[in-house]
Amino acid sequence: MPALKKTDYTAEIVWLGTVADRDAALASAPLQSLDLSFAGPANEAHGGETRPSCSRVLGLYPRDTPIRNVRQLSILSEEELQAIAGKMGLDRIDPAWLGMTMLVRGIPDFTHLPPSSRLQGPGGCTLTVDMENRPCQLPARVIEDHRPGFGKAFKQAAEGRRGVTAWVEREGRLTVGDTLRLFIPDQPAWSDIGLARGMAV
Repeated sequence: MPALKKTDYTAEIVWLGTVADRDAALASAPLQSLDLSFAGPANEAHGGETRPSCSRVLGLYPRDTPIRNVRQLSILSEEELQAIAGKMGLDRIDPAWLGMTMLVRGIPDFTHLPPSSRLQGPGGCTLTVDMENRPCQLPARVIEDHRPGFGKAFKQAAEGRRGVTAWVEREGRLTVGDTLRLFIPDQPAWSDIGLARGMAV
């Protein structure tokens, strides 16, 4: 019996980009297509089959511990990006400013997709959702450069709307205009999730 359930939800890819050198600049360079290997997008600063651990997993490992790279891609929804812009008082936010890999349209509440969901392209290329991508201040600096006075509002406006991180489960090419099919884990939510979160330190 399949452990992943095919849904009727789909998302259209409306923007793609890569960050070649994060130390040089966070902003993404727009692309029409992405070639994806098991190491992630080609020529991407966040690529690789492993990565050094960061602040997001300090509860598990000391910083810079080599770990499996499950944040090869940063994916946001167009709907949530527009909501962030509105909350900040902007008419729009350029996807490139956030250093994202992919912008999609069509799946509601995209940031809260169940971890381990799959997004599968028309040729079989498949991305696995790791988890929600928490907002940080790095994009705020890029936004501030382009729209002075607005950058500091980003982190609060993006809370719960920052999209997800993902990794490549099946290699292939994805192109702007492609449709991604959503598959979700065929299991209920863990019964003790609320209790466990209340116990977290």
